[in-house]
Amino acid sequence: MRQFFTAIMVFALCFGTAQNVCAQSVVHPTVGAGFSTDSIEVRFIGRKQHFNSRDVRTLDKLIKSPKSVNIHPSGSKFYVNSLEGGTTLVYDFNTRERIAYIEHTFEAADSSLWAPESGLFPWSWDPKQKNTFWGKPVESTFSHGGRYLWVPYYRRSFDLNAQDPSAVAVIDTRADTIVRMFETGVLPKMIATSPDGKLIAISHWGENTVGIMDISSDKIEDWHYIACHVVDKRLHLKLSRTSAVNRDANSGYCLRGTVFTPNNHYLLVGCMGGGGGIAVIDLEKEKYLGRVMGMKANLRHLVIQDGWLYLSINSSGYIQRARLDDFMAVATTLTGEGTVKYDAWENCKVPAGARTLVLSPDGRYAFAACNYGNALAVVDTRNMKLVGTVPADSYPVGLDISADGRFLIMTSQGRDGNGGNAVDMFEVTYK
Repeated sequence: MRQFFTAIMVFALCFGTAQNVCAQSVVHPTVGAGFSTDSIEVRFIGRKQHFNSRDVRTLDKLIKSPKSVNIHPSGSKFYVNSLEGGTTLVYDFNTRERIAYIEHTFEAADSSLWAPESGLFPWSWDPKQKNTFWGKPVESTFSHGGRYLWVPYYRRSFDLNAQDPSAVAVIDTRADTIVRMFETGVLPKMIATSPDGKLIAISHWGENTVGIMDISSDKIEDWHYIACHVVDKRLHLKLSRTSAVNRDANSGYCLRGTVFTPNNHYLLVGCMGGGGGIAVIDLEKEKYLGRVMGMKANLRHLVIQDGWLYLSINSSGYIQRARLDDFMAVATTLTGEGTVKYDAWENCKVPAGARTLVLSPDGRYAFAACNYGNALAVVDTRNMKLVGTVPADSYPVGLDISADGRFLIMTSQGRDGNGGNAVDMFEVTYK
């Protein structure tokens, strides 16, 4: 497999406090860049891109500000959400060739795709033909063993400032076509599936709410919302419909990282702005409990593995972790709209702009896409030390790891028409 990857070489957003880094230099590393230690080697082995039309071997013109990547559980293909292109791109995992793409464009003829409205997400006005639009795909999650891929939209195309309900598409990965559509709250970003596969959670960056959906049935028509939890206070927006504003800032708590606890009892949601913290929702009692404070500011991503809760800290560039049981012992003392503090975090400094975070299958290494540092960071979790970085195409943001831990795929998002616009591939050798 390694020789195959080497031979084919097919793979040739600023947020709030970090706006000052928008002028950083655009970089595009050379294939082969990487590092090696006594225990691990990581190499940049190729890319797909839309920044150099002369390199036809790696060019894919449908890559337009790629936001996230998800490797299918079968390991046969992977999905890239092309945010500004309004498409989800599908690549063969072995050849790295694009084999399909899904357009997130809807007309009146697509009305049969839509589930009945839940009543949980009211509109501030009555748009004509609200289900006729194109959507900007953000993050994704698989359900039903990989049968379905769920893709929420940053906004509907007619909603200039993302202040009304958006939507989430359900893709049948057997045919790579959209088979169901649901409404969401305002400006959804992160989406997660519960460990038992019975629930979907969608965190709404734009209004301090989290939607919970019951997907326990194998029948699509049975899926439905069961709750919309408000984190302290729901925002009611009255923004311009003709002049654009910055919706990545001034959005309350800016809910982002979202993860279920392994026992399916609690949902933890990172607050990237508005004072920060981790919002805690008791799913069995269907109750929002409050926020846990004490971690560094500008929390972006959450991962739970092997009894540890891991965080990525965006602006300053840190990976933090804590024993999940210790964290939950504090979190479960919350009783309502209040806060508690947990400060027993282990810390590792990484390049600035730590976004998506993944771990090796054995939990020995943590990998982070570092947006402002233009790098993939590798952390040894035994001592929480940075063991090395690999240069990446500018503005890395999304990241996923193969089931065997041997390959990483990362998206590098464009910014103001510059840099990024690439999907990078890395190979990991564990010694």
